Amino acid sequence: MLFSKITAVASLLGAAVAYDATEVFRKAQRPKPLVERSTSGSFSNPRLQKRADKHLNDKTQKFAVNGTGIPDVPFDVGESYAGLLPISSSPNETRELFFWYFPSTNPLADKEIAIWFNGGPGCSSLSGFLTENGPFTWEAGTIAPTQNAYSWNNLTNMLWVEQPVGVGFSQGVPNITNEVELGLEFIGFYKSFVDTFDAHGWDVYLTGESYAGYYVPYIADAYITANDTDYYNLKGIAINDPIIGDGTNQQQTVIPGYAAYWQNLLYLNESFIERFTAKAQECGYLDYMDKYFTFPPPGPLPLLPDPYASENATCDVFDDAFSAILEVNPCFNIYHISDMCPHPWSVLGGVNVGDYIPPGEVVYFNRSDVQKAINAPVGTNWQQCTDTNVFGNGSNNRSASDTSAGPATDGVLQRVIEYTNNTIIGSGDLDMLLSTNGTLLAIQNMTWNGLQGLQEYPGTPFYTPYHPEYNGGSLAGAGYLGSYGVERGLTFYRVQLAGHELPGYAPGAAYRSIELLLGRIKSLGDVGDFTTQTGNFTGNTELYRRGEHWNFQ
Repeated sequence: MLFSKITAVASLLGAAVAYDATEVFRKAQRPKPLVERSTSGSFSNPRLQKRADKHLNDKTQKFAVNGTGIPDVPFDVGESYAGLLPISSSPNETRELFFWYFPSTNPLADKEIAIWFNGGPGCSSLSGFLTENGPFTWEAGTIAPTQNAYSWNNLTNMLWVEQPVGVGFSQGVPNITNEVELGLEFIGFYKSFVDTFDAHGWDVYLTGESYAGYYVPYIADAYITANDTDYYNLKGIAINDPIIGDGTNQQQTVIPGYAAYWQNLLYLNESFIERFTAKAQECGYLDYMDKYFTFPPPGPLPLLPDPYASENATCDVFDDAFSAILEVNPCFNIYHISDMCPHPWSVLGGVNVGDYIPPGEVVYFNRSDVQKAINAPVGTNWQQCTDTNVFGNGSNNRSASDTSAGPATDGVLQRVIEYTNNTIIGSGDLDMLLSTNGTLLAIQNMTWNGLQGLQEYPGTPFYTPYHPEYNGGSLAGAGYLGSYGVERGLTFYRVQLAGHELPGYAPGAAYRSIELLLGRIKSLGDVGDFTTQTGNFTGNTELYRRGEHWNFQ
């Protein structure tokens, strides 16, 4: 009887979870595995044509990156700029953020820019650059980087930023404790960027994933509060698999339904399911979902007791499930639950327990030749997710954490939606850490543009176009990949086979969502080509590793 309650909730969709707001992402974003699908015909890399550099001048020269000189990348990545810029105009400022900026050759990208943030807190946006949405990707388990047919700079000018202070190549001592301070820190950096690259008055779109569910709305709110469209002309935001609400509501309440929905994959034994279900019932999670996970919601969603407040954590059913799953699958990937052993090596390095690190391998961004090529401080011990407490206010005390509330709970996300009427939230169904129903539950407790929550379940089919890619194996699914809904300036979509890092697992779907964000398409239900990259490519892809060919005949 209790299990039937769970499956009734799960039938809407696999549910999702999050740990404590600042600790949940300490494991960072695992790069996705390569999945090849045989295709008819073969494609080759399109040859980039020489062109005048869009932003090269006396102010930007020191940031210029040689597009043909990036180590192990055997093709011209085009015009780009990278380096450090200060977070204030103070002559004594020592805090600087590292960026990598790729101008777009798309004629529709005039005077607009999109900015990408990874989460953490404390994880580098170069992770997303290299495994999700950058001009070239180097996937875990592969021998060389390849051109990315779904790079977002094909659509618009793209800026990847390592923030806050303390992350990646960024310099200085972290001295913030909350998201408001983080927002002020970032807009100081962005003012430096605008002045350097003459980007005054440009439309700005903020994007990110994971803990960027905090970053992006709070930074967007800082843009709005600044009331200066010459520097902060915010036009929209897009966040994927975000933490935006109360941790317990977004986490514990939904894990019973999630485990039931994916039982054929998780394969938990019956005795555990009985105990797990009984505990979820005793803690009120099943009744909570029955009553409040509705469209429209019945009213404000009450907060549940903190499951970690008790010494025995008697209502921490999420960790119960996680531990049981690890017994069945020791290589279980909480970010993409279909992964099995072994963990493939990633050039970004290991961030999770059990990640494979081959003897003698060097993390790509820790190589001095790479650091020199992208104007990063040579000798930096770069980490995909920093050991530094970025919210420690100068202290590395691990007990210190972000003191801000979830942006869906304190009015921040509401203000951003109402200001832009162009907010997109995406979710990958195979993400257990922050999956779909948990995000929807947070949305259902938020009021914007006059109503609380979504009035209908977002069930309209989401279409992603087919597109030939530059290499012989297809990395992006196409066709109807999920569903979406649009209400009062907010678009929510889900992708069935995506995990936590949605642009990495479903690059075509993520690319389509950015086309929507930029106003290039009318809806995610549009059936038609991408607005870029149409056409056919022929030939074979050249692969290199340490300067040598790796093509096998």
